[in-house]
Amino acid sequence: MTSGPNRPPQRRAPSLGDFLANPTRDLADWQWLWSGDQPFPIRSHRGLLGRLVVGLKRLLRPVVKVPQNDLWERQRTFNLILLEHLERLETARADHLRRIEYQEALDAEGVREIMRHNDALFARADQKLDRYRREARNLLGNLGGALAVVQSAPKGDPEAVEVVARAHEEHGYVELERLYRGTEVEIRERIAAYRPFLKDLPAGAPVLDLGCGRGEALALLREWGLAGRGVDASARMVELCRERGVEAEVGDLFAALAGAEAGSLGGVVSFHVIEHLPPAALDRLVRLAWRALRPGGVLILETPNPLSVVVAARNFWLDPTHVRPVHPGSLRLMYELAGFDPVERLDLRPFAAADRLPEIDLAKLPADQRPFADQVNRLRDRLDDLLFGCQDFGMVGKKP
Repeated sequence: MTSGPNRPPQRRAPSLGDFLANPTRDLADWQWLWSGDQPFPIRSHRGLLGRLVVGLKRLLRPVVKVPQNDLWERQRTFNLILLEHLERLETARADHLRRIEYQEALDAEGVREIMRHNDALFARADQKLDRYRREARNLLGNLGGALAVVQSAPKGDPEAVEVVARAHEEHGYVELERLYRGTEVEIRERIAAYRPFLKDLPAGAPVLDLGCGRGEALALLREWGLAGRGVDASARMVELCRERGVEAEVGDLFAALAGAEAGSLGGVVSFHVIEHLPPAALDRLVRLAWRALRPGGVLILETPNPLSVVVAARNFWLDPTHVRPVHPGSLRLMYELAGFDPVERLDLRPFAAADRLPEIDLAKLPADQRPFADQVNRLRDRLDDLLFGCQDFGMVGKKP
């Protein structure tokens, strides 16, 4: 018998029930069982009769086993081969798991390295953009200063001064549109409110957009299946329109209206332009639009809403090129005197609830305080409507 540290570990003789009840035992247990041809113990039985049954089984085991030795050996050999195959699969599985873990760690490190690299690139890009913005501001400031000097000089080339002044004005116009006009998605959502008035225009009659800007309205008209063209005083804006594939030209809106053949247009639209015009020019625009429209054609003019104190006293003056607010009552009168009927006003873009005056929640108050709080809320509603209301309004007139 081997003794000492090299002595193999003693194993309890397994029973057939152990292996059948736990088929997920380690492969080493199964290898020990079949390679050593370990005998399956005979299960004991209780009582005297049980001991007799066990004795009878032990007596008959050699008689039964010897005729089946060949089949038993074949089964044992097959089991051993199967165990070896399973052991190789287990080894391969462990190796694959190690490879996968290594690959995952490598991928994670690679992703972290890419993120660090991207962060560094974005940081450098931000630094360059900041530098370019500073340089652009300095250049624009120098351009404005040079323009002021040239304009104040007693002599100079008037044409050169006009070119420089126009470039400076163009840049300021584009920046104002970018900062305060709204995103393209927002503008498209606002213009969509006029679709019901444009869906039944005279067939084959185009829509003229006065002060077409970046071309959002023209692009939306095209999506609705309406032919449209625009005119704008800004060459840069017309360039943006053409980049999006809509028809636009640089020009004066009054010249474009006067040059249109009488009764040739299905619609005339202008969004946030008329506040740049004096009253007499606005009246002329309405009458020129009447002349150019076919019967059934519509004139749509949108402008900031002066009925809102916040708009009239604060927001309107963000754009220094605004001349004066246009009151909806006076604009409606211009429409009616020109011959439009019916004339409808649309109140657009209400202020967000977070920007308006707070309202008292009556449900949170005792019953005896609710009547007075309700009166305060009613006063709040009137004051809130006066201060805020809607930011814009649109006037829609139809030529009978």
